Amino acid sequence: MNETTRTTFATRLQTAADAKKALLAKFKPKAAVADPLFETRETVRAEELAKVRAERSEARAAARQAVADAAAAAQQILDDEAANTLSAKRGAIKERKALSAAEAKAKRDSRYAARKARG
Repeated sequence: MNETTRTTFATRLQTAADAKKALLAKFKPKAAVADPLFETRETVRAEELAKVRAERSEARAAARQAVADAAAAAQQILDDEAANTLSAKRGAIKERKALSAAEAKAKRDSRYAARKARG
């Protein structure tokens, strides 16, 4: 023992207890501070989500409209050529091809629009 400091057993116990309290105080949970911008961040996030949803629905509507326009054009071609059976068959084939091409184009356009929106 160090005789120059003249510590007693009680003071050493007290010092050890204080050190243990200080060590345990580090692990106690701190009081949480409420973020003042929490509500505004939530509204901004909700607005962005609404904007993205609107853009996606517009893109889907445009794709559906493109398919409908292609179907109408194909139907018009079919109606014009319906007089002849052979030309009616050819019109049906053209209609299917036009529809599949229009659907593929609409699908491609929607993927492109989605990629640009993520962008």
